[in-house]
Order: sequence, then C-alpha cells, then structure tokens
Amino acid sequence: MGKNTSGNEKHQTNIENEDTLTTRQGHPVTNNQNLRTVGNRGPAMLENYDYIEKISHFDREKVPERIVHARGAGAHGYFETYGTVGDDPVSKYTRAKVFQEKGKQTPVFVRFSTVVHGNHSPETLRDPRGFAVKFYTEDGNWDLVGNNIKIFFIRDAMKFPDMIHAFRPDPVTNIQDSERFFDFCANSPESFHMVTFMYSPWGIPANYRMMQGSGVNAYKWVNNEGKAVLVKYHWEPKQGIKNLTVKEANEIQSTNFNHATQDLYDAIERGDYPEWELFVQIMEDGPHPELDFDPLDDTKLWPEDQFPWLPVGKMVLNKNPENYFTEVEQSAFGTGVLVDGLDFSDDKMLQGRTFSYSDTQRYRGGANYLQLPINAAKKRVATNQEGGQSRHTNDKAPGQNPHVNYEPSSLGGLKEAEQVSKEYTPKVEGNLVRESIDRQSNTKQAGETYRRFEDWERDELITNLVGDLSECAQELQDKMVVLAKEADEEYGRRLREGLENAPKDGSPKNPLGNKDSEKAPEQAVEKGRDAEPY
Repeated sequence: MGKNTSGNEKHQTNIENEDTLTTRQGHPVTNNQNLRTVGNRGPAMLENYDYIEKISHFDREKVPERIVHARGAGAHGYFETYGTVGDDPVSKYTRAKVFQEKGKQTPVFVRFSTVVHGNHSPETLRDPRGFAVKFYTEDGNWDLVGNNIKIFFIRDAMKFPDMIHAFRPDPVTNIQDSERFFDFCANSPESFHMVTFMYSPWGIPANYRMMQGSGVNAYKWVNNEGKAVLVKYHWEPKQGIKNLTVKEANEIQSTNFNHATQDLYDAIERGDYPEWELFVQIMEDGPHPELDFDPLDDTKLWPEDQFPWLPVGKMVLNKNPENYFTEVEQSAFGTGVLVDGLDFSDDKMLQGRTFSYSDTQRYRGGANYLQLPINAAKKRVATNQEGGQSRHTNDKAPGQNPHVNYEPSSLGGLKEAEQVSKEYTPKVEGNLVRESIDRQSNTKQAGETYRRFEDWERDELITNLVGDLSECAQELQDKMVVLAKEADEEYGRRLREGLENAPKDGSPKNPLGNKDSEKAPEQAVEKGRDAEPY
C-alpha cells in the first residue's frame, strides 16, 4: 500500500502498513496528537474530522448498563455431552441435539455476574451471582440463564421490580440500605429461605470458578414422542466450592475489588481451565400433590433424595475474551432462548423472565443485538426481519428472491421447516385468576438449610443478620424472628437473643452484611492528612 490505485506511481498517498492507525472510514491517521488549529494555540476548526469521529464515538462508548447483573466477567469454552442422563440414554427424555451422542462438543460463552450492584462495584459484596451460559448448538442458540444459589427470593414475576428496587440503593441517598432490604423480605415471607442463604457465607462466593450454578427455574425436556418431563439444571464446579466470611471479603476488597474477574482471567491464561459438571433433576410433569411444596415454586429446592442429581455432561472454559466490551458487555441472554427438545414450564418466574430478559437486551443493544458476533448463532440464519438500528447483515438465504420479505410466498421466499418429531401439546385448563400458588411452606426448607450448615456457617449467618437487623425498625426485627423461629427453634432463639443484646446506635445505611460501614465518612475525616492549597 502507500500508492494510489490509478496506476500512476508518481502520485503517492500516505504510507500505510498493517499496523497503521486509521479512522472508521479507512483513512490513515498521520497525526493523532493534535487538533487542526489556527496557529499552535488555536482556535480549533469544526473541520477536524479525525477528532470529531474519535471524540463522538468516545462519547457513545458505553451502552446502557444492565438493570441487574451489571458487573460481569466472561469466557469461552465448550460443553461436552455424556449422551446419557444417569443410566438412561438422554433420548428417553429429550430430543435436543446438544445432549445426544457421547463426546459431542458444543461451543459456549459464559457470563458470570453480580446481581444488584453497578458495573464497577466490588466483587466481594453480599449478592447473588449470575451464571449464564450460551450454547451455540447446531439447532441455534440455547441460553441457560441462572444464578449461583439454586432458589430465589420470590415465586411470582410481578414482584421482581419491587424486589430489585428494595435491594438497590435508596433513590434519595443512593446508598444501599439494609432496612429497605428487610422491609421487603419481612413482608414477603417466601424470601426467607433465600435470605438464609444470602446472609450465610454462601452470599459471598470466593470467586466465579469455585461456585455452583443453577437454572433456578423449572424447565421441560421433550422427547421424540412429544412427551415432557420437568427438569432443573445444576452446575457443579470441579474446582470445589469456596465461600467467604465478611471479614475475609473485606480484607480482599481492601486490596482488589476486581478479584473474581482477575481470578477467572488468570486461571485461563495459565491453562488452569475451570470445569463444571452439569446435572439435572427430573420430575414427571404435574402438580405433585404428594409434595409439601409446588415444584414450580422457585423459592424451593427439589429434595435430592427424591429427585436425584443425574449427570449429563461437562463444561470447560478455555479461552478468555479478546475484547471485554464486544464479548462480555454486549453478550445478551434470555430465558426464552430454547432449542427443539427444550421447553418452558408454567413456572411464573420463568414466564415473566422470558419477556423481561430479551426485552432489556433490545433496549441496551437495539433491535439487531442478535447480529452482534457474540450473540449470533454459529449456523445459517434466514429471517424476514428488516431495518432497525445498527443492522449489520441481511438475513437472506442463498437463492432467496430479494424482493420477497414475507411468508408465505410462491415467488422464491423463505419457507417453514419440516417438523419431524411429534409436537408437545400440554393441556391447559382453569380459571384466569390473580392468586398465589398453594402449598407455600415459606420457612420449612429454610430450617432444613440452617441445619445443614456447618457450625461456622450458622455462626456467620446469625452474626450477619444481627448486625444488619439490629439497625432496622423493631417491627421488621420481630417479623424476621418469627420467620426464623418457624424455620428452626434454635435459629429463632439465636437471632432473638442476638438482637436483644446488640447495640442500637447504628444506621441501616450499609451494604448488606457490612455493619458499621456508615462510620467510614467520619473515619475518613479523622484519618485524613491536612494539606495546604496550591
């Protein structure tokens, strides 16, 4: 390069090599240090195209932050299926191709995240962790979107915005407030099981590599005969599981608030590729009146002794992103992104998430966010979709009549696929109502979880709850003690005694589980070193 394309070698343009900086128009940049000005002091000219392109793009570098799961880290890898579910061929339960044929590998991209806090918040805060996996299958993309904890705070999607509002910073002070958190949870008793997990060390995973993952919602598998079963998904880390106490988390945060992102990146760079085994629990579809809970209730665990964990494959993460923004920040997941052989259950949280998750990605990335490389299927795509912001490609099939962007057509347009397997057609019957599900049993499993905890986990749970609750209104304390006592007598007694003996001079304006952080502004004044103006 470096010579014009007219064939006249005497007329040279700027010399350009493979590493030459250019504008987005492809123009070689000869001066990236200075504006074009009248004299070297200015003023500057509006004709500074290189600068205008550079600064106007810089002004737009950020896309809207995710409402939840803003802080994230990600990696590429593959999922390898065992071809079986337990001792049975997987085809007995699902026709999804991603699970067939032992040893088949499917590319994946995984995004880990924190839920409530912003994009640059510390990764040591008490918060659920997101665990979202995008499978680039031969039938198109499948997103398995979940968290590290296997249950959730609520069972109905109607309450989700209120829950997040209560957990996020106060709209006036912009400071997270534990009283707002407990105000919501004490008045939403179904949240008590999740509160028990979140205020224990399980609320602060040591890093992303050493935490579990779960689909949380109940889904369905469908086989070739059109028969379906309920399933729940669980990722188990082969690196083991590690959680942190508040003291340990604070020590880490004082030196590095990106520790989990760094841990994931460094492990992959050194070839220590993290692995998870994927298990499923299977249940016949139906209400299961023999259980003391509804299987579609996201606040409940399916007991492992009744519904064993069955291994179906493993996932290995072996490649870091080449660019954080284009891959991690622009990656988009949705609970409704399913392939043939996978289906929805009637889980009310799943139904609500299926609209919300994809809708928020259209808000963030525009109508064509699925054309971005990180989100695009790794197979042929042919649609009749047109236009929209940032449309990158024309989704037409080879040989398709370009004048036909509708279906049906006899003039060379796209046609429907031929369905081979029997369609799943569940029967739905009932009155349209606005009611909570039956068999709520809000505290029983919280008690079982409390009793499964090790002694140090129970101690940390009580200490953390007392620390935050003691600074909340008495009415909220009383309600939480009642829930704890319903769950387990010892749990309730220890919480009550801890609250009775706790000092009452604090403020609830703290990150969850970080008692006395409201003293930090005063400490900064006391410890600050005087300086003279300059």
